[in-house]
Amino acid sequence: MRSTTGKERNDERDRTGPPGQKTFPYHWHQVEEEWLIVLRDGPTLRDPSGERKLAPGDCVVFEPGPEGAHQVRNDTGEPVRLLMLSAESEAEIAFYPDSGKVGVFGKDLRKFLREDAEVDYFEGEG
Repeated sequence: MRSTTGKERNDERDRTGPPGQKTFPYHWHQVEEEWLIVLRDGPTLRDPSGERKLAPGDCVVFEPGPEGAHQVRNDTGEPVRLLMLSAESEAEIAFYPDSGKVGVFGKDLRKFLREDAEVDYFEGEG
């Protein structure tokens, strides 16, 4: 399967969420596109347009960039089941607007930093 950006889909996660659980913090990706397919029950999706309840069979595509920000939570009384697909890249940056964090990911790299932890390019260089 190819993403809308032409990348091969090579990462998939089957998630089951108990009542009251959020699958992940509200975030968006700089590089990766993600797809959400609802397999069972109806989770609530939060995206830049607001919140809406999804139904089994719904498929939502989250494009890279702030317009693709998303969070899924289970507001039902039953477990929900989701399939998440992504066009995984060798390196990625994710932004978490609610908490002001940035995630930096790559081979042997997984760091979460405050968004305001910026330093000058030459700071600490001899």
